[in-house]
Amino acid sequence: MSIYIQLFLEFFKAGLFAVGGGMATIPFLYDISDKTGWYTHAQLTDMIAISESTPGPIGINMATYVGFTSAGIPGSVIATLGLITPSIIVILIIAGFYNAFKNNKYVQAAFYGLRPASSALIASAGLSVAVLVVLNQAKYAVTGSIMDLINIPNIILMLALYYFTAKCKKTKGLHAAAFIAASAVIGIVLKLGGV
Repeated sequence: MSIYIQLFLEFFKAGLFAVGGGMATIPFLYDISDKTGWYTHAQLTDMIAISESTPGPIGINMATYVGFTSAGIPGSVIATLGLITPSIIVILIIAGFYNAFKNNKYVQAAFYGLRPASSALIASAGLSVAVLVVLNQAKYAVTGSIMDLINIPNIILMLALYYFTAKCKKTKGLHAAAFIAASAVIGIVLKLGGV
């Protein structure tokens, strides 16, 4: 199967079932990584960081990034189209039947029921990223030392970010871009990838 067809189909499935926004696509991206080998879980963490720090929806940014790293510019376009196509189809269907759906109690109940599923997908994505950042499983697998399992520099950076964004009155009101830029510089200078 052509990589372009595979990119489209994999991201079409992600777009079809990732209800709740871009963060909800992350569990599907782990699955794509496992199935295709286009990127590792560690690379996915880097992609999430880049997608979060660039303008636009994270799901679209992730699809574009994966498509580009897997098959260049055509791959980025195809992966992005694969991700957004299910939404476009659903919106066109709903628009055609808007008046019938608008007050339908079953449709409203279905959307109400999707909220916990969406929350669970986002929580799962957050937990997966936290585990990759806080724990250095690859190094631990090699050495077997518990001290190599815990990624202390990343934890220190995480705690510092929490302090400066939530507790310190002088920096609390700064724009998020300032913290993203500072984190990127610190990560590059201190080589804090660790994942």
